[in-house]
This record gives sequence, structure tokens and C-alpha cells, in this order.
Amino acid sequence: MYWFSELNPIIQGLLATLFTWFITALGAALVFFFKNVDKKILNTMLGFGAGVMVAASFWSLLNPAIELCNELGYSGVIIPAAGFFLGGLFLIFADKLMDTYSYGVITDKNEEKLPKTTKYKKSILLVLAVTLHNIPEGLAVGVAFGGVAAGIPGTSLIAAITLALGIGLQNFPEGAAVSLPLRREGISRWRSFLYGQASGLVEPMAGVIGVIAALSVRSILPFLLSFSAGAMIAVVGAELLPEASMENKKLTTLGLILGFIVMMVLDVTLG
Repeated sequence: MYWFSELNPIIQGLLATLFTWFITALGAALVFFFKNVDKKILNTMLGFGAGVMVAASFWSLLNPAIELCNELGYSGVIIPAAGFFLGGLFLIFADKLMDTYSYGVITDKNEEKLPKTTKYKKSILLVLAVTLHNIPEGLAVGVAFGGVAAGIPGTSLIAAITLALGIGLQNFPEGAAVSLPLRREGISRWRSFLYGQASGLVEPMAGVIGVIAALSVRSILPFLLSFSAGAMIAVVGAELLPEASMENKKLTTLGLILGFIVMMVLDVTLG
């Protein structure tokens, strides 16, 4: 841990988001061994990752944003609330944009009747959708590490690392959720893996941008922190929980609770 704490914050953010990408690649690598994986396991992992992200959105992002606002003499309500709202709105708009481009092209009901080219289009949309949702996750990790380096009240290296661990954990089933359907549609194992891991490549880039932004302009850091928190909550509410709850709500809920508790305990005791 000591060697990591001595690194440049940009390198810390890069390494943390490279880790989250690596876990995405591990999930995508399941395509080399299976065509299907027990959804109970994947859904529990999604629930756990969602719990970590919900807890981290407050302790690692929103609460530090409020404390920094008070330190800078800003309103501790208006800026965090506006940033949180706009972060969520960004994800909603992005989802709407994806729906607009895919509307009328694919539906689950007629999937088997679709021509091969249309199935490939569905696969591309799946990759793009997961990639899009990975951008705010990488940004959140970068901003968290940048906040620690900037000495923001309420931030800690342990909290930033735990946030990266939680996002990495929920990236595992996301990688599998991309690669396995591609394989079932007849794409080779290797290409399915490449597409699956590619969805996580945006996280290191977003992570570095998040660190640089957090270090460069301290005055807008409360907005960046709360924006990242809102985007993360939107990802959890719009994607992770609905997807994970389709098969087994009880396991997903249990994973959500355990993930939240783990993040809370680590942040409060070690933060």
C-alpha cells in the first residue's frame, strides 16, 4: 500500500482504472470456457458492485463535495444537488440517445428471425451501451484519486481504492454480458473476447481525465465530485439493478446490501 500511496495521483488513477478494465477483460474471457454462466452468480456480483457504488457515491464523492463547498464558501446544497442531477441526467440522455439509434432495429421477440447483419448490429449496440456506461465509472475513480491528492475533506486513499474495487467487481459480469451473447450469435471466441474487453478500455482514459480535472481546477471539484456521484447512481438504477433483478431479486438485494456495508465499513474504519 505504501508504494501505491507514493505514486503520482495521475498514475494512481491510471493504475486503478487499468485494474477495472482488467476485471472487465477477465469477465469477457469466460467466453473461452463457456457459452453460458450461472446468472445467479453474475447477478449477485452485479448487486454487490451496485451496493459498493451506491455507498461510494456518498462517502467518496457526494459528501466530500459538500464538505469542500463549505470550505470554499459555496452553498453546500445547490452545487452538489445540481452536479448530482446533471450527472444522472447525462446518463439518462445517453441511454435515450442509444435507444433512438437502435429503435425499431431489434427486439427480443424477433431475435431468432433477424438476419445475421442485424444481429451484428445488436451486438455493436450492446458493446456501445456498456462502453458508454463505463465512462462515468472511470471518471468517478479518477476524480476520487484526484480529490485525495488535492486534500479534499472527507476523501481518503482507501475509499478511492475501494471504489475502484467495487467498480471492478461489477465490471466482471458486464464483460461476460458482452462476450457471451456475441459468442452465441456465432462470432468467434477470440473476437467475442476482444469486443467484451474493449467496452472497458474507456475507463483508464476517463480516469486520467478525472484526476487531471480534479487537480487542475479546485473551484469546480465539488461539481465534478457530485456529477460523478449522480452518474454512478444513474448507472446503478438504470442498468445494474434492473438487469440483475430479472433472474433473482433476493440474491441481487443481498449482494446490494453486502456491497453497501463493505464499502461503508471500509470507508468509516480506514478512511
